[in-house]
Amino acid sequence: MQTNWKIGSLFGIPLFLDPLWFVILGLATLNFGVAYQEWGSVTAWSAGLIMALLLFGSVLLHELGHSLAARSQGIKVNSITLFLFGGIAAIEEESKTPGKAFQVAIAGPLVSIGLFLLLRIASSVIPDTSPVSMMVDDLARINLVVALFNLIPGLPLDGGQVLKAALWKITGDRFQAVHWAAKAGQILGYSAIALGFAVDFFTRELVTGLWIALLGWFAVRNANTYDRVTTLQETLLKVTAADAMTRDFRVIDADQTLRSFADTYLLAATPEVYFAASDGRYRGMVAIEDLRLVERSVWETQTLHSIAHPLTEIPSVTESTAIAEVIKKLENEQLPRITVLTPAGAVAGIIDRGDIVKALAQKLDLQVTDAEIKRIKEEGNYPPGLQLGVIAKSID
Repeated sequence: MQTNWKIGSLFGIPLFLDPLWFVILGLATLNFGVAYQEWGSVTAWSAGLIMALLLFGSVLLHELGHSLAARSQGIKVNSITLFLFGGIAAIEEESKTPGKAFQVAIAGPLVSIGLFLLLRIASSVIPDTSPVSMMVDDLARINLVVALFNLIPGLPLDGGQVLKAALWKITGDRFQAVHWAAKAGQILGYSAIALGFAVDFFTRELVTGLWIALLGWFAVRNANTYDRVTTLQETLLKVTAADAMTRDFRVIDADQTLRSFADTYLLAATPEVYFAASDGRYRGMVAIEDLRLVERSVWETQTLHSIAHPLTEIPSVTESTAIAEVIKKLENEQLPRITVLTPAGAVAGIIDRGDIVKALAQKLDLQVTDAEIKRIKEEGNYPPGLQLGVIAKSID
């Protein structure tokens, strides 16, 4: 369920706020307000709130840098969200080359560095005695810190994306590059957690130590996600339609009348997939819905040939098609299932979403119950949180 709040759009990209964003907004306001108390209480707290908002404005521009770099490559950007740890741009798919991936990764830090330089220039022309000068200087330093922090070489940070692009270029293997960059992120994240507890223990700076540990936890959590999703992407390319398909269909005589077919199969306890055949050849798929569209007065004379959909006209894939392509076809065309054909054009099997989840669970050694597979088949929906359509599209 969507819990984020939409606050508008920028360059056609929807902008969202996570409810926890208000926590960090309050903490940032408190931090700046305390620092500016020499200006008087009202001015200090007003300046603190303005600085907190400008801080997140800078974060927004940082994420916009990534987004526009991705859009320049024809990649869709679904949204930008501000949340507890900063911001994130939801970019739909991976860049096609290491060079283009580097461009998207470095765009955010370059924006932050650009803001730092512009703000430093602005502060040089503002009188030093003005409170605005101090605020501009602080905002300049914050943007520099944002840029340098994000360049730490480990996923999910921008530096991890830069590292991934470099490793991709060196190895020629994008998946291996992500695994290594995610491992770097995990190491850095666990190190941050340890540092946070050390800061708390030795300096008694509970808030500082806790914040460092939380950043480390966030890094580990997201690095693990990158690693798992990449493993899933690799599997989606390795598993083929032949690996996942079943033969849960019935081959029936195409020469029988519609009446005969109705009497035998219309009241079947469970819906089935039917393929009509005659003279040793498949004539097409037969759908119960098509039978109901034919006047009953002609059921005695018309055969299944009249309502069979030729195999060349129904959604299908070959046995060697990667499951990633099968998933995309199911999602793009909103199909309940898809037919798998042999190289000779005969029916080899059928695949639905339940079959896909079962095949992936076997490959990845995951526990999925028969009841869950049955539910997926009946409802036609993947389990909550398993966004196979999005993940498959991301490896386009």
